[in-house]
Amino acid sequence: MTEIITKTAFTDTFLQQKEYFASNTYPSYQTRISDLKKLKALLINNQEAFIEAMSQDFGHRSATDSRIGDILTTVMGINYAIKKLKKWMKPEKKHIGILFQPAKGEVVYQPKGVIGIIAPWNYPIFLTLGPLTTALAAGNTAMIKMSEYTPKTNTLLATLLAEVFPQHKVAIVCGEADMAATFSSTCFDHIFFTGSTGVGKLVMKAAAENLVPVTLELGGKSPTIIDNDIDIKTAVNRLILGKVLNAGQTCVAPDYIFCPENKVDELSEAFKTAYQSMYPNIAENDDYSCIINDGQKSRLDSLLADAKAQGAKVMPLATNTNDKMPRKMPLTLMTDVNDDMTVMQQEIFGPLLPIISYKDLDEVISYINSKPRPLALYICSFNKSVQQKILLNTHAGGVCINEAAFHVAVDDLPFGGIGASGMGQYHGDEGFKTFSHGKSVFSRGKISLGSLLFPPFGNKIHQLLFKLFIR
Repeated sequence: MTEIITKTAFTDTFLQQKEYFASNTYPSYQTRISDLKKLKALLINNQEAFIEAMSQDFGHRSATDSRIGDILTTVMGINYAIKKLKKWMKPEKKHIGILFQPAKGEVVYQPKGVIGIIAPWNYPIFLTLGPLTTALAAGNTAMIKMSEYTPKTNTLLATLLAEVFPQHKVAIVCGEADMAATFSSTCFDHIFFTGSTGVGKLVMKAAAENLVPVTLELGGKSPTIIDNDIDIKTAVNRLILGKVLNAGQTCVAPDYIFCPENKVDELSEAFKTAYQSMYPNIAENDDYSCIINDGQKSRLDSLLADAKAQGAKVMPLATNTNDKMPRKMPLTLMTDVNDDMTVMQQEIFGPLLPIISYKDLDEVISYINSKPRPLALYICSFNKSVQQKILLNTHAGGVCINEAAFHVAVDDLPFGGIGASGMGQYHGDEGFKTFSHGKSVFSRGKISLGSLLFPPFGNKIHQLLFKLFIR
């Protein structure tokens, strides 16, 4: 039976989770491991069904795109949580200075309670079950608001989750803007949101009314810098998968490229050669994914038309002649772009790739720093001094050097944005801590010297303490 929570049943389910957590405030290690293993088995045993459901939602989605971007990454995250959970759950010892001895200090990581997860459409399994993995590892219950753009995936996931988790532990919620507003304004113990910066502001505003802590995984325009020292073909081979996976519908896809001005033509040709070797055609190619829906395709077409009208040179690297799948959109390079073009003002989230020529690296750094801080930044250079110069003089949620997007899949690297690209981090240990309250505990046994600080003040003990410690 499909177990998708409707708006009318939403409050009841939320209260059930609150009540359940109130009597299960610290699930055992064995319970958490069992939950994680159930989640892993659900995913592995039904991966073909998930791949088919996601393909139906997209109009066509490459099975390998789904297997890499949704199945593999999620299973890796669950395996890592299972491996590390015992260590994560141990109280963390803290130093206690001599003034406060004899005593012990530690941080106990306690589940927060009911977690609200708002998931996007572009990776509907990874960006749903990834946060759920760390929420369960931390001992919480969770309610998940899925995107209305992925109804087939939502129904399948809700059905399968209901077979292994009661709704008072994990529940799937669906609906459009009104449901999202209700979800965001609910008094969860933590809200985790993945999506656009604009919607992230609305979620944070709604959560603030209840003082609900939030983690915001947003987007932005992630730049790539190609240094003059690197072979252009090598740079393209390191970058291209991060841009074409899921037809560019990835929050950390390279959004625009800085290229030395004398190598722009060479870069364009290298992209064309690499792309056409990966996708000799896109029309009948099962390896290439569609844009999710007509609205997103229309948005991308509008970006392209606006850039053309303002003088951009456009180079589509393939053509689509498949009338049955009109939303297949090839990687399209754009040169002679400027900041007046909408494509340089908004996150692209699709297979368009502006190229900006440059003479001086300092100009590139100044340009990046003049814009909202991006979710990712990519450096193509084998020059250590260039790498360090960019790393230390720019801000981004995460960085790859001579690679693109792979940092998201590394289990022990925290993932998150900064500024307009988000706040908070998750994955691995950071994910566990995001969904836990680090409770400071200061404890003493039978011996305490605290009474030495009692009034009347001004005695020799006080004078000695001040002399020793205020210096």
